[in-house]
Amino acid sequence: MTNELDRLGSVHAAFDGLQGRVARREPWPLASTFGTEPEASWGPREVLAHVAEMLPFWLGELERVVEGTPGGGPTAFGRLADDPIRIGSLERDRTLPLRVLFERIDAGLHTWMGRLDSLTDDERARPGLHPRLGEMPAGGILERFVLGHAEEHVAQLEAILTEAPKRDAHPA
Repeated sequence: MTNELDRLGSVHAAFDGLQGRVARREPWPLASTFGTEPEASWGPREVLAHVAEMLPFWLGELERVVEGTPGGGPTAFGRLADDPIRIGSLERDRTLPLRVLFERIDAGLHTWMGRLDSLTDDERARPGLHPRLGEMPAGGILERFVLGHAEEHVAQLEAILTEAPKRDAHPA
């Protein structure tokens, strides 16, 4: 668990460090395609809206699996990339102020850190059934859909900031 908390802490620090850098480069254009197209076509607003939404979503899915299915067996959880609620949330939230998106990410990461403190080995082992990946333990949700995924989005934002032409914050 210490490694997971360290990784969440690193992700948290990375988003904190990105906030000012992303804000200084406003305005960011909205992506013309953002549904099931490759995420590499997303701009910072789409990435941030997605991360802000995914953190509480996957915590809820973890709790669903931890609670279990009446009668036993794996608990169905998760979604696919073309989930209309996922896409609709992204479309809606990408227009929020950057400050709000970063605040939501901060809150989501803090909530995950707090939940890790109380997540037992038994809860981590509870079986879940993802629609594409099949059966996996509840602990796999944290690794696959939160830690690894958030780390990928940090790298994605870093790449966008590196590749995007710099704009003068105070044009003459």
